[in-house]
Amino acid sequence: MRTWGAVRAGDPVVPPTLDVPVIEAPRRRGRRLGASAIIVLFVVGLGASVIAASFIGTANIGFLDVLAIVLRHIGLGMLAPVEPAPPLIDALIWESRLPRVLLAATVGMGLAVSGAVLQSVTRNPLAEPYLLGVSSGASTGAVAVMILGLGSGAVSLSMGAFAGAILAFAIVLVLIGGGRVSNPARVVLTGVLVSQFFSAMTSLVLMLNGDADSTRGFTYWLLGSLGGARWEPLAVASAVIVVCALLCLLFASALDAFTFGWDTAASLGIDVARARVALMVLTALMTAAAVAASGAIGFIGLLVPHIVRLLAGPAHRMLLPLSGLGGAIFLIWVDGLARVAFAPHEIPVGVITALLGAPMFAIVLRKAAAR
Repeated sequence: MRTWGAVRAGDPVVPPTLDVPVIEAPRRRGRRLGASAIIVLFVVGLGASVIAASFIGTANIGFLDVLAIVLRHIGLGMLAPVEPAPPLIDALIWESRLPRVLLAATVGMGLAVSGAVLQSVTRNPLAEPYLLGVSSGASTGAVAVMILGLGSGAVSLSMGAFAGAILAFAIVLVLIGGGRVSNPARVVLTGVLVSQFFSAMTSLVLMLNGDADSTRGFTYWLLGSLGGARWEPLAVASAVIVVCALLCLLFASALDAFTFGWDTAASLGIDVARARVALMVLTALMTAAAVAASGAIGFIGLLVPHIVRLLAGPAHRMLLPLSGLGGAIFLIWVDGLARVAFAPHEIPVGVITALLGAPMFAIVLRKAAAR
């Protein structure tokens, strides 16, 4: 068991392993990849995943055709290597597959970064993006639009989900007294309380007002699906998630200090109240944008940060960007599997992440406990 000495102001903050056996980087230097190598590996993997996933589907479309379609739509048609594709194939690639792959990358990034941040802020290795009641609030907002018809057509399903998610988080923030709360467990319990309340509200609306078709459609959305990906919601979700993820990276030193505890972080000169409120707001915005675009997709924010800690260690300057890249790669391939595994039927991607994530996380925990 590693022991840690006293921390003095000005010392570099290297976080210890969290209380529950959270994943620690391998201790043998010979087995540990360099930081630059890991980043390059993840970036190349993401690019390759985006390209490869563009070919996944029931329609068999060649690489040159996909390349030509993309080049023409971005104004570089003179470089296209083949003749223009038929309108149906063009629409399939540009209006369906490519936005879907990019939305999968965006949502996976947002959920993974949110999970890594919340695990540090709450000092809870089982924390996930839906900890603050955001998912349940989004469900209530979505069902209010879909079944109650709130907004009279002016409010889309994704807008209603986003508004419900922000409302749920605002209630959590009020109940914990903003930045004045001094106990991470209170944040967790408050999130559970608000989540249960909004889940009950959603169930009540479905029971009193929902018919078979609307209930089936809402259930499918709730399980998480990227089938409705289009360029407009992709642009909104990408803007929110990328900006918030970059802002979270500015708090990397504070997140490292939080693993010692909030009191220790304060002794190092960190404005703990301000930092934790800012981080919770940023994670809530990322999660709200992700849920509004795709529904609730579980296990990414819980599993990916732990796997990244195995490769790169717990320091958040590496953990956050690598978690984002890893989450993007993971969801791209899981969504590809959801599209073709049971063709012609498409399984909600949230079902696949749960089926894969639960045993994978059990294996990770078992290996960590054996150390």
